[in-house]
Amino acid sequence: MTRKTTWATLAATLMMVLASGCAVTRGQESVGAYIDDTGITTSIKSRFFEDKDVAGSSISVETLKGTVMLSGFAKSALERNKAETIARGVKGVTSVKNEIAIRP
Repeated sequence: MTRKTTWATLAATLMMVLASGCAVTRGQESVGAYIDDTGITTSIKSRFFEDKDVAGSSISVETLKGTVMLSGFAKSALERNKAETIARGVKGVTSVKNEIAIRP
């Protein structure tokens, strides 16, 4: 019975190690960088939804190593610019690529 428990523990540990390695994607250097980027994206999206001038559901946010990519559609240049300003104001953002298209 002890041998089965040992093998089961070893297998579970191995699976956890392999699964945690999958958390790092898109060429990021560490799990910490991935968590930081996720936090930046979440913060930007929540600020979009808090702001009455920005349609948060129409704008996509992706972050990689502090660089934020905004895409989607805005109703005006004001909304597009406001989204970029909000993104630039989030801690940890190093640059913003604004690919938001204006759709009247």
